[in-house]
Amino acid sequence: MPRITYNEAEVAAFEAARRVPREGLADWRDAVARHLKPRPGMRLLDLGSGVGMWARDFADWYGIDVVAVEPSEAMRARAWWPDVLAGDAEAIPLPDASVDAAWISTVIHQLPDLRAAAVELRRVLHSGAPVLIRSVFRGRHDGITLFRFFTEAVRVLDAYPSVAEVRAAFGEAGFDFVSLEAVRQVTADSLSTAVDRLRREAHTPLMLITDEEYERGLSRMRAAANTQPGPVTDTLDLLVLRRSSNGDRTGKDSTHDRQTDTEADEHAAGDGVH
Repeated sequence: MPRITYNEAEVAAFEAARRVPREGLADWRDAVARHLKPRPGMRLLDLGSGVGMWARDFADWYGIDVVAVEPSEAMRARAWWPDVLAGDAEAIPLPDASVDAAWISTVIHQLPDLRAAAVELRRVLHSGAPVLIRSVFRGRHDGITLFRFFTEAVRVLDAYPSVAEVRAAFGEAGFDFVSLEAVRQVTADSLSTAVDRLRREAHTPLMLITDEEYERGLSRMRAAANTQPGPVTDTLDLLVLRRSSNGDRTGKDSTHDRQTDTEADEHAAGDGVH
């Protein structure tokens, strides 16, 4: 899919529209803590950190050190987090085995070469370190409010990687599957608030539909805001992988592994958590 290279206006839209209130992230705080197991001195890589929203939250919540890496110059210029490093998933500006965990939030669909990214992550992570991937994966969008109204945008997700594809790419690079869970967040206190905060430039799927399709979706959302009270809740996936300690497995690729990944993806998609 086309990669979004954010300019200043798009970064401003992202910053205004994508910030979820902290009180709406309680489930994410708990889910990340279960897998991260934060401890004093822990060093976390926030890969594709944007303006540093998650970096700031993690430092405040867990008292850990966060190293933020972001490829977009415009994002780095507006970052809330100090000293965001220039870099991307295939060229992380860190030494070997220098971080204890990695966080990748709504970025995985922007990576042109998943396996290359996984190999580079393996390089900078300690043995046994977790990778936490927060994303909408192909075929798993039912918990996202936007797609109820911008139904034409669902086709954009056909170009997003599936859980099985991410697992396969990371498995070949030497990562083991840990878990897949759907995590709830309260994105806005009402649909009216969500409409007011909506910025097309802040959402990749909305940028990749036609103007006419966007206007139709916006009309549907505005109409619903007049009749549907209550908070807006969304559910995104948290895919957790772990750097294997069993030597270099970057050439691993077996029919059994691919079949296992596909079966697990299908099982998770039907587990009722959306």
